[in-house]
Amino acid sequence: PCRCQRWVENCRRADLEDKTPDQLNKHYRLCAKHFETSMICRSSPYRTVLRDNAVPTIFDLTSHLNNPHSRHRKRIKELSEDEIRTLKQQKIEEAFEREQTTQELNESNEQNTVSEEGGEEQEEEAVPLTLEERENKDYLKTLFEILILMGKQNIPLDGHSVDELPEGIFTSDNFQALLEYRINAGDEVLRKRFEMTAVNLEYCSKTQQKQMLEICESCVREETLKEVRDSHFFSIVTDEVVDIAGEEHLPVLVRFVDDSHNLREEFIGFLPYEADPEMLAVKFHTTITEKWGLNMEYCRGQAYIVSSGFASKMKVVATRLLEKYPQAVCTLCSSCALNVWLAKSIPVIGVSVALGTIEEVCCLFNQSPQLLVELDNIISVLFQNNKEKGNELKEICRSQWTGRHDTFEVLVDLMQALVLCLDAISSDPSVRWNNFIVGQAFILSRALTDFDFIVTIVILKNVLSFTRAFGKNLQGQTLDVFFAASSLTAVLHSLNEVMENIEVYHEFWFEEATNLATKLDVQIKLPGKFRREQQGNFDPDVTSESYYKDVLSIPTVEHIVQELKDIFSEQHLKALKCLSLVPSVMGQLKFNTSEEHHADMYKNDLPNPDTLSAELHCWRIKWKHRGKDIELPATIYEALHLPDIKFFPNVYALLKVLCILPVMKVEKEKYEIGRKRLKAYLKNTLTEQRSSNLALLNINFDIKHDLDLMVDTYIKLYP
Repeated sequence: PCRCQRWVENCRRADLEDKTPDQLNKHYRLCAKHFETSMICRSSPYRTVLRDNAVPTIFDLTSHLNNPHSRHRKRIKELSEDEIRTLKQQKIEEAFEREQTTQELNESNEQNTVSEEGGEEQEEEAVPLTLEERENKDYLKTLFEILILMGKQNIPLDGHSVDELPEGIFTSDNFQALLEYRINAGDEVLRKRFEMTAVNLEYCSKTQQKQMLEICESCVREETLKEVRDSHFFSIVTDEVVDIAGEEHLPVLVRFVDDSHNLREEFIGFLPYEADPEMLAVKFHTTITEKWGLNMEYCRGQAYIVSSGFASKMKVVATRLLEKYPQAVCTLCSSCALNVWLAKSIPVIGVSVALGTIEEVCCLFNQSPQLLVELDNIISVLFQNNKEKGNELKEICRSQWTGRHDTFEVLVDLMQALVLCLDAISSDPSVRWNNFIVGQAFILSRALTDFDFIVTIVILKNVLSFTRAFGKNLQGQTLDVFFAASSLTAVLHSLNEVMENIEVYHEFWFEEATNLATKLDVQIKLPGKFRREQQGNFDPDVTSESYYKDVLSIPTVEHIVQELKDIFSEQHLKALKCLSLVPSVMGQLKFNTSEEHHADMYKNDLPNPDTLSAELHCWRIKWKHRGKDIELPATIYEALHLPDIKFFPNVYALLKVLCILPVMKVEKEKYEIGRKRLKAYLKNTLTEQRSSNLALLNINFDIKHDLDLMVDTYIKLYP
């Protein structure tokens, strides 16, 4: 608008001098012949695009004196909305006339066919679309096509932040740029829509983009949810809280068995995170049941994987769901090691800080192969007398070792190598490493050589050693999972024995921590924060050993005992005992099993509960007296794909429900792709460019989508 005022001055149009810049910009046009060619960017055969600083300079201000017919210059008339609509209809009428006639003939033929066939249900007569409605639908379909493309290819809507641009400069965002590209490529629908629009006008407002994206997300999600509803039973899994454009969100995945008897785990969306756990529980339930339309009466399992600090809140959510739906058993998730899950749930600040430091160390070394080579060299020197152990540690360092069952054992073994390597990087006088890596190495070296960190990882290593084998079996084969359920009592007995003799155990653990600190030349002392809080009231009887016993060892052991009791509830253990239905487990138990007792909790889920006992007897006999060359199916997946499983409807129903429990691993990797794509999206997308709507389109890029449905939904919601 401000340049339009300058244009009027250059044109010497006295009759326009009283117009405001906005009126000039909206209602008046200037012919391209008045601009130098250097001011024009002819990137499109359909539009003349001016450069940002274009000003008209070419005028013949005397020719009208010799031509009496041109003394009165043309002025563009300000058109009303009705006049604009009439002109548009006239312009496109000819182009669509033949197409409309053809469609009417087709519709007439279809109606005649229906009436001739004499069907019981007569189709409602479709109201023919006006030219304007047809044009609008085609236009909206094009916009949806572009949004879906951007989602699938992970292209952010905004190419750059508006704050980065100087005032008055207009630059297209990615959405507008793709629209212009389609116009230049000859898209008639868009060209007719925008050929008379100012270059610096937004084609599709941010509000409209958001509305359309929400519809895209909803339609794509609905395709998955249809399959879930057809399957009836499902489980809900939430992943670690993530940052989406500055706001915390909770990723939600759903597990179900599809029509082909395959267990699938699919990502269905993000839920805005609430600080208040009760509010979060309400929002979580409302979103799943009302917004996404899932019937929680069919939910048979729930699991949450959370970062440190969020565990207690998610436990409240799980408890509230369990109160409403007692059969939505809370279990572990097969994709998260038990020891890692337990460590993240410990409500001790020092543990949360230590876990964050461990993740940062792992991320730093995964950034560059050169850093791993540097670490390898130091490991080789330290373990030159035990090359087998050294090679094993080198191999572990090249994996995501922070998610292992024995993470803390590995870390204690690597501590000296990590500290020496980080010190070498931060003090290297050459220019091998950039400033960021040098700075990170210095900070992490300081963090690892803090006595508080050393004591924390040593105590976690020792306490969680009692649950390591148990947790590993839970992520093993079906047979291992079944027997793991029976070993829980022994694990709890061991931890209770530790609790009763915590003085003795802590003494050993603290001695190991002091030995490691001495090896790393770290001073053994109380945390600085604790000393500052005490100030003049410091109790000389408080030693480092007694302090860490009270604030770390005792709370850690108590919490782990309670967490194991909570997560392995009576219902959870009953469900795991039902795994004796799997033929390989039956064989291991010499076919002397009693599934009826444990299957009571799923009685209402069976098609013929009255015949369950007889059917289970037939199922046992079938496998007990099988042919010599027939192997016993080792997993639920194999059992569900047996050709004669249809003759055992109750067994099939039980296996299907057991299969979807989050603790059971997904046998086929391709059916667990939702979680991997979620991780890839979060890793490859900058925090400020993440979008919950586009994320769903990107992660579920292979799900079919109906453009016509999206357009119709949009027109209904925003008429």
